[in-house]
Amino acid sequence: MAQVARNMVAKAGVDVDKLVDLLIKNASAELTTYYYYTILRVNLIGLDGEGLKAITEDARIEDRNHFEALVPRIYELGGALPRDMVDFHNISACPPAYLPDNPRDVNAMLKVLVNAERCAVAGYSQICNMTAGKDHRTYDLSLAILHEEVEHEAWFSEFLGEGPSGHGGVRTEGHSPYVSRFLPNGGK
Repeated sequence: MAQVARNMVAKAGVDVDKLVDLLIKNASAELTTYYYYTILRVNLIGLDGEGLKAITEDARIEDRNHFEALVPRIYELGGALPRDMVDFHNISACPPAYLPDNPRDVNAMLKVLVNAERCAVAGYSQICNMTAGKDHRTYDLSLAILHEEVEHEAWFSEFLGEGPSGHGGVRTEGHSPYVSRFLPNGGK
């Protein structure tokens, strides 16, 4: 399988090694963000924090789904995840979304959240630009993830008061409306 997929993508003019490297680094960013968002969500307490908890949880679950959706494509293209979790963490396409020094500072948490999403938007835009018209499967997957990352960024930037985005808030039914078709059983 990997040989056929690799050859087709390479024939289309994509540097497959570079693409696989980007996919692995973005998969790392998704899994590490899932972990860091867990810590952030637990610390979203009080009047200000509770309003963000549901949106942070939605972004957290969707980041896990993004990781799950990326892994098959990495292996289809002949790549593999690092054997060691620390190594995997350290190659993340985005910096860690650490809990701020003052875990009660909701604005500091929002800045961490919005910056993580902006990094993800940039990463998937790069993959989409690299694969558009050349690697339809990776493009379609990356575009689906990009749609969700743009929504996450919009949610958090609205809380920062950067202006209305036109996006709705937390999802009312399920998670990953764009990525679910890439997950086993539709992500259920």
